[in-house]
Amino acid sequence: MGLLEVKDLRVTISGRKILEGVSFTFKPGTVTAVMGPSGSGKSTLLRSLNRLLELVPGARVEGQVLLDGEDVYRMNPYTVRRRIGMVFQSPNPFPHISIYDNVALAPRLHGLAKSREELDELVEWALRKAMLWDEVKDRLHRPPTELSGGQQQRLSLARAIAARPEVLLLDEPTANIDPVNTRKIEESIVSFARELGMTVVIVTHTPQQAVRISDHILFLYMGRQVEAGPTRSLALEPRTRLLAQYFKGEL
Repeated sequence: MGLLEVKDLRVTISGRKILEGVSFTFKPGTVTAVMGPSGSGKSTLLRSLNRLLELVPGARVEGQVLLDGEDVYRMNPYTVRRRIGMVFQSPNPFPHISIYDNVALAPRLHGLAKSREELDELVEWALRKAMLWDEVKDRLHRPPTELSGGQQQRLSLARAIAARPEVLLLDEPTANIDPVNTRKIEESIVSFARELGMTVVIVTHTPQQAVRISDHILFLYMGRQVEAGPTRSLALEPRTRLLAQYFKGEL
């Protein structure tokens, strides 16, 4: 399903409090925008959801992160990261393998395709969902370094969804991308939720982007959860001065 619940999540790194008492439910078929000024703990929150944070020396996570009712910190971490995929701010395709092999890597590792024909279909499906197929279909066996930065980010999206995750985490995926590629990435993100039923969580510094693509907003400030609720309601009538200031660009 992909129902992701966070209950009283607290994170410290080398004894310094990064997150304090975050509780939220990320629902399948929706996009949640995590917002807040720099230093609010947004990226830390994402990395705590799929256990990437435990790769950080001195990091300690308390509280619960539940995926369909099961504590992810009691699951096999490799299973967690397959079910909860992630795309980072900077495009990171593997440069020494082809565009095709970048997308095919996870399906091969996890046995998601039983034949070369099925693998071809899955690669094409993922590239189409990332709105990249028409631009690369004639050069699938070329290196991804030949692509523009925006195209490489869409390739990173395709690679992430080729593993068929139930949850997709995105850490400012359009921060360094031009407007044309940003629009395509945003359209892809919405389709992942609406058409595939994924639970999508995106960190964004852009209130306008949150309004365009998200169903819910989770607003953090200095590691604390300040507001959470439907995007339309919070955008029109923020309940706190902090969120109102953020929407105005004053924070």
